[in-house]
Amino acid sequence: MQNEPSSPDVQAKPQVSTPAAPLATTAAAPPVQPDRSNKRAKALSMVAIVVVLGLSYGGYTWYEGRAEESTDNAYVQGNVVQITPQIGGTVSAIQADDTDFVKSGQTVVQLDTADAQVALQTAQAQLAQAVRQVRSLYANNTTLGTQITLHEADVVKAQIEVNRANDDLARRQSLTGSGAVSREEVAHAQAIVTQAQASLNAARNGVTAARDQLLSGRTQTDGTSLEGHPSVMVASAKVREAYLTLHRSTITAPVDGYVAKRTVQVGQRIAAGAPLMSVIALKALWVDANFKEVQLRNIRIGQPVTLTADLYGKRVVYHGTVAGMSAGTGAAFSLLPAQNATGNWIKVVQRVPVRIRLDPQEITNSPLRVGLSMEATVNVSDQSGKTLAEAAPLNAPATDAAQAPAATDVYAAMDAQATEEIQRIVRANAGGMVKPAGK
Repeated sequence: MQNEPSSPDVQAKPQVSTPAAPLATTAAAPPVQPDRSNKRAKALSMVAIVVVLGLSYGGYTWYEGRAEESTDNAYVQGNVVQITPQIGGTVSAIQADDTDFVKSGQTVVQLDTADAQVALQTAQAQLAQAVRQVRSLYANNTTLGTQITLHEADVVKAQIEVNRANDDLARRQSLTGSGAVSREEVAHAQAIVTQAQASLNAARNGVTAARDQLLSGRTQTDGTSLEGHPSVMVASAKVREAYLTLHRSTITAPVDGYVAKRTVQVGQRIAAGAPLMSVIALKALWVDANFKEVQLRNIRIGQPVTLTADLYGKRVVYHGTVAGMSAGTGAAFSLLPAQNATGNWIKVVQRVPVRIRLDPQEITNSPLRVGLSMEATVNVSDQSGKTLAEAAPLNAPATDAAQAPAATDVYAAMDAQATEEIQRIVRANAGGMVKPAGK
């Protein structure tokens, strides 16, 4: 009973601490409760920050989205030039293979030239013969002119003989009555007059015949020159044909580019127009971006475009401009266009190809390939452009190689060489009647 306090005074007295007292006091202390209001405030602050960031991003996206139209349905396009022979023949050599770079005019395939060389030599000989025959026509005209002069001199001489014979006949006839001249002499003088008159008529007929021959000869040469004579032109055309056939046995690349899809083999007999290989000009590429029809309302020609390629990723950015838009959707030009008027119908959003012109320098720095995937973003802020291209002025010079139609002077150079060969043959057989060019 000593442990129980006897009074309040005794209960209020401090008890003496023992070593076990602190342990008992600590075990009996209540746990500290966390501040729930602080946690709630922090959570509300985080929600507020997320909401503000979301609204900011949404506002920025909405603001920027009004000025941009983007699509990842975009692909690199380029001119795939198909190499086809202009004549048939047997392949004797292939001088370019897949992935090789070739220059315009460089030989890629060689055909056998034996038959073409024989045909050219025959045509050259025929042209030389035609030139010499026409030369003889001009020479004959000169000869006929000289013959006319000689026949006219014969006419004058015959006329003199006729006059003298008439005088002799008249003198003898006047002496017949006096008996100084016999009738036999008068008859002889009469015969001389008749003979002189016949000679005069023959001389006149000779002049007429010579003039007719000269007229006939001039119909072959009047109004033309040696090289412009029809016979020479026909022979020249045959030489040109044979020359082009021979040189078309050497198949050249019409443009600079890389060889792809080579199918021709050595020894193969090929026909004119058969596909041998392709040459792709990687310096004149563009992008076809297929935008949805709802994205086209703000796209205009000339608007700037930024592009990225899956090949390089975001680290390489290309800059281009809208060059034009297709006149129809991709489905309209497909091999089997949709027939929406038959059967059940489900509306499908259509896409229209938009052609984007690239910067040639950027293509040089970061080369692309035909068919690569691109992402295109068009800045549609400027609405001053046209939605469809207008007709260009006739004979307007092209200012952009990527915009201008593709062209090559390889075949024109071949025709010029044929012309030089024809002129060489004509000069060699003209005998000085044709002056060399430039003299």
